[in-house]
Formats: sequence, C-alpha cells, structure tokens
Amino acid sequence: MPTPRFLADKICPVRAKRERRKEARPGELLAAALDLFVEKGFAATRSEEVAARAGVSKGTLFLYFPSKEELFKAVVVENLSGRFSEWNQEFEAFEGTTADMLRYCMRVWWERVGMTKASGLTKLMMSEGANFPELAEFYRQEVVRPGHQLLRRILQRGVDSGEFAPVDVDHAIYAVVAPMLFLMLWKHSAMICVDGEAALDPEKFIATQAETVLHGLTRRTGPAPT
Repeated sequence: MPTPRFLADKICPVRAKRERRKEARPGELLAAALDLFVEKGFAATRSEEVAARAGVSKGTLFLYFPSKEELFKAVVVENLSGRFSEWNQEFEAFEGTTADMLRYCMRVWWERVGMTKASGLTKLMMSEGANFPELAEFYRQEVVRPGHQLLRRILQRGVDSGEFAPVDVDHAIYAVVAPMLFLMLWKHSAMICVDGEAALDPEKFIATQAETVLHGLTRRTGPAPT
C-alpha cells in the first residue's frame, strides 16, 4: 500500500520540499519570463536571465522550455490565450442585454488583462513582431483571432436581437479594440499618450468608450443624419 502523500512529506521533508519545488518551477519560470519580456522586450531578454530570476539553472529552464521562443509562446498561453475558453463560456451564460454584455466585456478585459503585466505582451508584439514573424503569427492565431471572434459574436448578438443597427461586424470590432490598444500603450509607454496635466482614469475611460461605441451602434428611430 503506497504511503499517503502527507505522511511521506513527514517521513522525508527534504524530498517533499524538493518535489514541491520541482512542481512549482514551470509557473515560476513563466512568471519570471513575463516580467523580463515586458521589462526588456523579447530580443533583449536572455534565457539565463529568466532562469536566474526564477532561481534555477539555465539547464533547468531548457528542461521545460527548449528555446526562448517556446518559452514566450508558453507565457502567451498562460496569460492570454488560455483564458478564451473561460470568456466564451461567460458569453454563452450571459443573460443580460448585449449592451450590458459589451460594457462587461470591456470592463473585465481591463481588470483581468489590461491593468496587469500581461498587457505588456501586446505592446511587445506591436514593437517587435515584425522582427519575429513566427512569434507574430503565433500571437495572431492564439490571441488576436480568438479575441476578434469573441467580439464578433457579441456584436452579432446585438444585431440579431435587434438591439444594434446592422453593421459591418468585421470592421465594427475595431471600435472596441482601439481603446483597449490605447490603454495598453498608455500603460506601457511611460503614460506619454496623454497630456501630463490631465489624469487618465482607466475605468472611466473604458466606461466612456463603451458608451461611445454603443451610441454609435444603437438602432436609430429617425432618419440617419446626412
């Protein structure tokens, strides 16, 4: 009969500590890599720096991630693309109006991604993606396309229900994407995107942009302006 884990830990605490440490290493490496990629960029980050920040050897890093490119992809999945399953489930379960859904989507994006260090990955890809086409294509497949698909579903829901006027959904999604990109650039570019004397409240900005988008989407009761 195998020894229960908690008893094994008591019998051999050194081994238990080593095993827990081994189990924690991938997460620690991904956290260290995220920090450095956002701080320094992809090209300037060295694998040994990631290992050192995580408190392991370079050899240990390569046991889990055989290259810096694979490490970056794992960071993207961990912090961004791995969340789309959850977000699509929320879409399916949402029972409010589509306007409320869009407000919720933009607010939650800021809370879960925009205000976190993970948003720096988007800024990194905007600045370095052209130099690393394989990573750029990976990011498009794993983040951009699923994100756009989810936004299309939201806007199409509003059109189908009659809440929104018929629009070119493929282009209308950028009315939602644009303020999100602006906030990420603002956050990760020394906040130089706004007048230094005018404070920018991200939550108020998101709310204002949501209302601006929605007023443009709301079905008009009178003739369209000429």
